Amino acid sequence: MTRTIDFYFDFISPFSYLAQVKLPDLARRTGCKIEYWPIDIPEAKIAAGNYGPSNREVAPKIKVMMADLERWAVEYGVPLKFPAHFACADWNCAVLYARSQGHAEAFVTAAYHRIWGLGIDPGDLSELRSCAEEVGLDADGLCEFIASPTGQNEYRKVRAQAYQRGVFGAPLMFVDDQIFWGNDRLDFLESYLLGNQ
Repeated sequence: MTRTIDFYFDFISPFSYLAQVKLPDLARRTGCKIEYWPIDIPEAKIAAGNYGPSNREVAPKIKVMMADLERWAVEYGVPLKFPAHFACADWNCAVLYARSQGHAEAFVTAAYHRIWGLGIDPGDLSELRSCAEEVGLDADGLCEFIASPTGQNEYRKVRAQAYQRGVFGAPLMFVDDQIFWGNDRLDFLESYLLGNQ
């Protein structure tokens, strides 16, 4: 039976971008499939009882974090550019439409490249439509889904289930009863999947 990696992420998260760079190949190497579950990081933090400021509000922390991001991007050989802003809720919701069409991995990969690789404005609906078309999705259908009560309710339900499961941030990966938090835990994840832990 194929094992599943439940991948919890938010498009506002650059570390989730870095995880997605490596995760699909890791899954293929270990014979796993990935289930993509979008969350809302600020909401997840509050659900977990973390009422502290965001990283962007802590100057010393953001300075070190940005240096780390640059190092990871160089290590992975991918571009990194901060997006124009962090309004990514529509993109997160759109993942559920992409899932329903069997295009989740392609959409998440392409979306992360646009948002964190190219630094596009996630609030620009034309970017979202273009990303959908790039991976073979119906852009009109996707936009109708994210604007609909059905789409918004599904996104709300997925988030609630994530927080009930103990998701407190991103990227976070579940396999069996094991939790791996951060793109820097992918080696541990692979080792576990290969039976070395």
